[in-house]
Amino acid sequence: MIAIDTNILVYAHRGDSVFHARASECLRELAEGGLAWVIPWSCIHEFFGIVTHPRIYDPATPSAKALLQIDAWLESPSLVLLAENDVYWPTARRVLTTSRVTGPRVHDARIASLCLAHGVTQLWSADRDLSRFTELRVSNPLAG
Repeated sequence: MIAIDTNILVYAHRGDSVFHARASECLRELAEGGLAWVIPWSCIHEFFGIVTHPRIYDPATPSAKALLQIDAWLESPSLVLLAENDVYWPTARRVLTTSRVTGPRVHDARIASLCLAHGVTQLWSADRDLSRFTELRVSNPLAG
């Protein structure tokens, strides 16, 4: 299964992103394909917070439009949403210990832990910081 990080969601949504066309194409292929793909709930929340933030985007995406975008992704019959489960904490504890992250990078560890706890084999992200979580294969579908 392929998981999608927040930045790919943001680029796919924001038409003013230089990565918009490629990110949108990647998500469309997953959403319309027959294989399961995943988005961690934390990435959905972060997406909403980023695209609606007026200090990040001028103009920011209106809340109603951001909610419609999330609704559209959730309509994909092959989408699986990731939340904490029974093996999340032991996985997160191991990831936090081995990666030695602290502070703001704990959010990245949470995403990696959610993926690992659910058996995700690959995370698509443009964030190089996620490569520190060596148990998870991270690749950038927008590169090259």
